[in-house]
Amino acid sequence: MSIGRVRPAVTGLPAYRPGKAAEQAEEEHGIVDAIKLASNENPYQPIPQVVEAMQDAARGVNRYADHRATELRQAIGEWIGIDERQVGVGCGSVGLLQQLFLTYIDAGDEVISPWRSFEAYPIFAQLMGSTFVETPLVGLRSDLDAVAGAVTDGTKLVLLATPNNPTGTAVTTAEIRELVSRLPSDVMVIVDEAYREFLDPVFGDPVRDLVPEFPNVVVTRTLSKAYGLAGVRTGYLVAHPDVVTEVDKTLVPFAVNAIAQAGATAAVRNVADYQPAIDLLLVERHRVVSVLTEAGWVLPDAQANFVYLDLGERTLEVCLGLERRGVVTRPFAGEGIRVTIGTPAENDKFLAALADVGGEA
Repeated sequence: MSIGRVRPAVTGLPAYRPGKAAEQAEEEHGIVDAIKLASNENPYQPIPQVVEAMQDAARGVNRYADHRATELRQAIGEWIGIDERQVGVGCGSVGLLQQLFLTYIDAGDEVISPWRSFEAYPIFAQLMGSTFVETPLVGLRSDLDAVAGAVTDGTKLVLLATPNNPTGTAVTTAEIRELVSRLPSDVMVIVDEAYREFLDPVFGDPVRDLVPEFPNVVVTRTLSKAYGLAGVRTGYLVAHPDVVTEVDKTLVPFAVNAIAQAGATAAVRNVADYQPAIDLLLVERHRVVSVLTEAGWVLPDAQANFVYLDLGERTLEVCLGLERRGVVTRPFAGEGIRVTIGTPAENDKFLAALADVGGEA
């Protein structure tokens, strides 16, 4: 039953599906000590400076926060070496992606993305009444030639998740530059880098390599993943100042709350203290990939904080088997499962459960 005249674009909209909680799996399967490797969260808590900053900010939540998060924008600009006017801040990088749709997309416009990719992309496209155009992955990696070939006069946005969620593969800034140079200058190219900190530096830096050259390139990033702030939802984008000005118009008032701003600012100003935990996750990713490869798995090049198992029709069977053994992963029915890199003990539990469930390569 629908109450009121709901927009058709919303009536048929699939709800965003977050990763299943460990507690839910325990209840469903009658088990204990389940672990969640389904949402690409950092298993380690934020550094003390961040926790202290958020606690201090909590004392002032009777007042509105700074809508523009000015101090955070300044800190990000200093951190990555750009003018603060090129920095936008929003409610996670996914909030900024929604703002970009609100800023640039009208009903009937086209949005292009290699697929499979981040689940929010087609949801936002449908919400705006636009057409979501999928281009294929090749070897589970984005095919930018196919993207260029799909562009028409109706194309407004191109979305490139790199590293890609859920496959973990990445494209280089040189490849993106070649793509952008083939597109009309009024087609916005969004480089979605939610997993930037886990990417091999050889892939390049679009903030340094592309944004200064192409005003139609926007880079989105988040503090949710590497910096352990998933629960307070803070992301940022880097773009030409005129783009930031327009995107800022679609920011929900005070969307980035005071506690989030304080924690994010402290994280940005103390990024060096996060590096040991990030390095540990990279070591563990290498170990997990090595163990799986030795067991016969052929994996895509893992450049994020997760691995992807290409299981096809066995996806739900293997996912359910892992859950019954206390390991919650993220399935994509008929395609594969995405498994977050956790602590060494969590990764050991996943590897043992996969071997036990008969999830052979």
